Amino acid sequence: MVFVTGPLYSGKKTFVKEWKHWDEEALSQNAIWDVQELAASSENLEQLAEELSQKQVVIATEVGGGIVPATAEERAAREAAGRLACLLAKNADTVIRVFCEIPTVLKGEETL
Repeated sequence: MVFVTGPLYSGKKTFVKEWKHWDEEALSQNAIWDVQELAASSENLEQLAEELSQKQVVIATEVGGGIVPATAEERAAREAAGRLACLLAKNADTVIRVFCEIPTVLKGEETL
């Protein structure tokens, strides 16, 4: 599995489409994105990470930077998203961070 992460609107999904030469249908069959949103409602992050790892590509938006959320619920959701990202990165063969539409391989040896 390839885990792609980066800030909001950094070009993660566009990068994956161009890199893999996928159209929208191929993208929806082989990749899942915005997985950070699944973390807040998950009872078991390890199980969720294992299930998500069955896709070829998993895309998550980094949510840990910026202002600390005001409510405990929002803080817990951010914490869960960060923990899920760590589990996905650990399970991934390759981790790529996309920033300003520039991909950087953090783990593995995927040819870009």
